[in-house]
Amino acid sequence: MSTFECRKGCGACCIVISISSPIPGMPNGKPAGVRCVNLSENNECMIFGKPERPRVCGGFTAERMFCGDTDEEAIEILSSLEE
Repeated sequence: MSTFECRKGCGACCIVISISSPIPGMPNGKPAGVRCVNLSENNECMIFGKPERPRVCGGFTAERMFCGDTDEEAIEILSSLEE
């Protein structure tokens, strides 16, 4: 059985989901639907693996039930959960 992995360049969780804890560059957290300032133009986390990355981000793992099969599907699923 293979492990589901994050799709390179998706970034849906870094755009759709709200984060209430401070994030580098976003001291008041990140509202839902707002692109994280730490997300590159290629939708890759620029603080991935660094100690300043919020615990909530590190705790979110890619799973088909949240990410679907496409980036667009991930946005739809996560948006419905955020509501």
